[in-house]
Amino acid sequence: MTRFVLSPLALALATVAAAPVLAEEQPDRLETLAVIGDSSEAERLPGSAHVIDAEDLAKFEFADINRIVRSVPGVYLREEDGYGLRPNIGIRGSGSGRSSKISLMEDGVLAAPAPYAAPSAYYFPTTGRLSGIEVLKGPSSLQYGPFTVGGAVNLLSTPIPETAAGVVKVEAGENGENRLHTYYGDVTETTGWLVETHQQYADGFRQIDRAGSADIQKEDYLVKGRLKSDATATYQQQLDVKLQYSEELSGMSYLGLTDADFDVDPNRRYGLTAQDEMQNRHSTVQLNHSIELSDSFALHSQAYMNEFKRDWFKTDNVGGLLDAANSGDSFAQAVLDGDADYAGIELKHNNRKYDSRGVQISADWQIATGGISHDLNIGVRRHWDEVDRFQPVETFDQVDGQLVFVEKELPTGSNNRVEKADATALFIYDQMGLTEKLTLTAALRYEDVDTSQQRYDDVARDLVGSSRSNSVDEWLPGVGVVYELDGQWTLLAGVHRGFAPPGAGSEDGVGAELSTNYEWGARFDNGILNGDVIAFFSDYENTVQNCTIAVNCPDGADSGTYSLGEAEIKGLEATIGSEWALANGWAIPLRATYTYTDAETTSNADGGEVVAGDNLAYVPENVFAVSTGIDSGAEWRLNLTAAYQDEMCINTRCNRVGSDVMDRTESLWVVDAAAHYDFSQSLSGYFKIDNLIDEQAIISRDPDGARANKPRTAIVGMRYAF
Repeated sequence: MTRFVLSPLALALATVAAAPVLAEEQPDRLETLAVIGDSSEAERLPGSAHVIDAEDLAKFEFADINRIVRSVPGVYLREEDGYGLRPNIGIRGSGSGRSSKISLMEDGVLAAPAPYAAPSAYYFPTTGRLSGIEVLKGPSSLQYGPFTVGGAVNLLSTPIPETAAGVVKVEAGENGENRLHTYYGDVTETTGWLVETHQQYADGFRQIDRAGSADIQKEDYLVKGRLKSDATATYQQQLDVKLQYSEELSGMSYLGLTDADFDVDPNRRYGLTAQDEMQNRHSTVQLNHSIELSDSFALHSQAYMNEFKRDWFKTDNVGGLLDAANSGDSFAQAVLDGDADYAGIELKHNNRKYDSRGVQISADWQIATGGISHDLNIGVRRHWDEVDRFQPVETFDQVDGQLVFVEKELPTGSNNRVEKADATALFIYDQMGLTEKLTLTAALRYEDVDTSQQRYDDVARDLVGSSRSNSVDEWLPGVGVVYELDGQWTLLAGVHRGFAPPGAGSEDGVGAELSTNYEWGARFDNGILNGDVIAFFSDYENTVQNCTIAVNCPDGADSGTYSLGEAEIKGLEATIGSEWALANGWAIPLRATYTYTDAETTSNADGGEVVAGDNLAYVPENVFAVSTGIDSGAEWRLNLTAAYQDEMCINTRCNRVGSDVMDRTESLWVVDAAAHYDFSQSLSGYFKIDNLIDEQAIISRDPDGARANKPRTAIVGMRYAF
């Protein structure tokens, strides 16, 4: 793998001429990038909502999305690579595989490579450059979609600053970790701009037999521009343009370890995977236009285009060796160790090109009728996406512990196909102030999705093979209420229709995933102590799993969709927080979150592989996180966070009689710590340790074998704001 080198653009951005102290970074009032706003806005919503802002992100300087959102109640994670490059995020039992059951957005625009045709998010925006993260559940999520069964995650990019300002941040740490994040921007009365880059490199913590470490390198560039009317204009308008480009080269594999080998060294990788690596490129063009036609009516328009091209070259057909070795087969173990020759090892080019584009228009309208105030949001989205798969397979033999090339087979059929989706979505969202204390929210969404799949029987695509097409359309209503009991207590309740489209691999007549989602609870804030307790219940009339190589469906399929039948998911979310003020300006913050979930099928699936009473895969029963620290109120501060996640079933059968440890992951505690010291108003340094207690466990068994979380890693960094 090529050694990471900072590009000329990165060096140029890092050496931009200095200006005065960094200004407060708040987005312009006409920007339409956030879906919630701030924490005070989240508290007024008729459902669970959480905002992680720039101040929260600065406490630990995380570049891994898993480490950030594990403290959000109702969110479940299945780690995979240890760096959060392709996270598996689920919300309220919706399923976490490749984050394919959440509405993943950046700046209010769908960010998954092909969210309708192939919703598995093999691309995830670079976490280290984000300025905030919003997690939205309940009836309010009907504004965004298409995935309303769980909720929405909106990632906020760095805003154009209010005045000339910039930042340079550099890090170095164990396992060869290096990171540079820098940006600079300026504004006038009618213009604004920002340039930014995030560069990340690591030798990796996994050591490949006879081949060294599994490197990671990623470059991300972002440019923003703005034009806006002056203060005297009759109608205030603003046009924002965002251009983004990233590249990644990472030595990631789908092959894990046997349990015995994991116990000896959880950071080992077999030599069979020496050539496994992901290469990808991603680009975005996004235009946002806003116009205020009156004090009570504003129109927002967005046009976007995302392109993502990847080739994940990885070992494809040796999972059986792992199973055999786990069962005590000495020859299979010898092959994995490189001590026995073996023929016919297939390495597949999971080569795909994704295109996603669309236009969405929404209107904000504040009116009053009959003494009732209405805060209306009405919108429409037209969206098109496709994924083009052209996936050759190379065959190797293992000879004396080395991979020897044999032949290359060009793709036909399943490995040579194009999938497309054409979607129209409409929504209306009305937040009504019935009284000073009572707010009623009504929402209605409509999704109309047409999908198709075409396979080809030759490389030139002159011979047309099998094809599929499907259409689904659904009306998705929702209602929620918020009642302020007094200045401290607020009650809330909501119900809404959950929806997830089945994907372009589905056959005609395959329905969408549908559920009825309920939640109710209370919030408390007396200025010293704050928190909430929210119960949720989701009644699925059709639970659909997207089949992937990463997580096969119960029938063994690694593409298309599978209906798990009816299911019920119920649980509880709780949050509590406070901050104790000590003498001399010192302070001790404390925040804790907890999620309990019970998820199981309630009917037999059509294929017979799933029966009533089976559990749902990768849904932990208990998730807990607590954060604390001490702030001197002056130069230094220390932050500590601890997170626990229960063991998870890796399939729908692990609660049946006869299941064993191979059907489950392991429970895990992870403790992270970070200390900051301000040398001046502009310059600060920090030292952080990820996984302070160095606990590693089996966090995933899919697709093949056990794999561990990142070991203890110490990192030192400097931040200069100018």
